[in-house]
Amino acid sequence: MGERPKSIKIIAWILIVVGVISVFTSLSSLNNPMVKELMSKNPLPIPLQYAMMYIGLAVSVICGIGMLKGQGWARLLYVTWGAIGILIGLITSPMKAAIIPGLIFLVIIAFFLYRPASNQYFAQG
Repeated sequence: MGERPKSIKIIAWILIVVGVISVFTSLSSLNNPMVKELMSKNPLPIPLQYAMMYIGLAVSVICGIGMLKGQGWARLLYVTWGAIGILIGLITSPMKAAIIPGLIFLVIIAFFLYRPASNQYFAQG
């Protein structure tokens, strides 16, 4: 396999580290009344919101590991899951402006995941 682009290494490790840390921080907020109040304003049932959150965190960690191994499905899954999450947020979130940073982050990550050097790296995997 060819040399992994530095941008892929950075993105993958960010996904892994932030995903793992987010699992612990989200577990600590399970009984937070402010979090529950904010989640109750979303039309999706709270258990579904939690399920989507934990699945999303798992997807991030798995995709980060897959990217480190040069697996093309990992970048496709990450960008697809991210786009679906943004779309669901736009439809259901009572605070649409809070989605903008996530959208910007996803666009930047997708840019680096699909650059020519990245395409070459993932084509070998």
